[in-house]
Amino acid sequence: MPLTTTGDLVTRAATTRSAVASFNVITLEHVEAVIAGAESVPAPVVLQVSENAVRFRGGRLLPLARAAVAAAEHASVPVALHLDHVQSDALLHQAAEAGFSSVMYDAARLPYAENLAATRAAVDRAHAQGLWIEAELGQIGGKNGRPPLDAHAPGARTDPDEARAFVTDSGVDALAVAIGSSHAMTTRTAALDHALLTRLSAALDVPLVLHGSSGVPDDELTKAVAEGITKVNIGTALNIALTGAIRDFLTDRPEAVDPRSYLTLAREAMTRAVVRALRTLGSATA
Repeated sequence: MPLTTTGDLVTRAATTRSAVASFNVITLEHVEAVIAGAESVPAPVVLQVSENAVRFRGGRLLPLARAAVAAAEHASVPVALHLDHVQSDALLHQAAEAGFSSVMYDAARLPYAENLAATRAAVDRAHAQGLWIEAELGQIGGKNGRPPLDAHAPGARTDPDEARAFVTDSGVDALAVAIGSSHAMTTRTAALDHALLTRLSAALDVPLVLHGSSGVPDDELTKAVAEGITKVNIGTALNIALTGAIRDFLTDRPEAVDPRSYLTLAREAMTRAVVRALRTLGSATA
């Protein structure tokens, strides 16, 4: 079916108190696994390509983007494309033409005032291209001479009053909030600050996004969705599944050389991870 938009999927999820799962993809096998898992449930899904993934592909966005668009157009469920953790203005300018309906602009490494100024400029550029835009507050103010705190550093928390002002002044369509999750976690041991999430949900009138969700246990994710998270980013969980399947296969068959033999198993393992996440988040459409 035709590509849908991230904004439409997130808006629909908000009305049903569910969440859209947004999966980071690096290879075509990632793309195929996400769509296969979404069709199995069935559920709508977002394919995310990060700036790091673009850098991995020699700085070229279009090869993976075009593959994702082609796969999405043959899917039986709604699929949107999202450009994730963009810091490069040049990459932001390529998003709409490459098939992306949304971007996450990442200036969270900067002190608050600089983050706001950079994000406001990015919002203007994105909205001029019809893009839905997400941003992130990565520090507890960074005021009084304190250096910026990475959004997912231990102890990082988004202040509700600051978040309200940031959303109003920047014009973003969604905000990723720091409530205890962390990028690249390989164990599911993160404990979310649910009291803070409740305050953030009450303070903000834009969708809230949870990054680093691979390290969050199922019950914590379910509770977070009930408390207002409407977009959940998942990446490392797929990579764990892919790498584990390949490692097990090659350990048992060290003589193997045909990548199709182990990439098939890797794709199937990622598909199972996608299905589990979608069911946890209540994303099913039927």
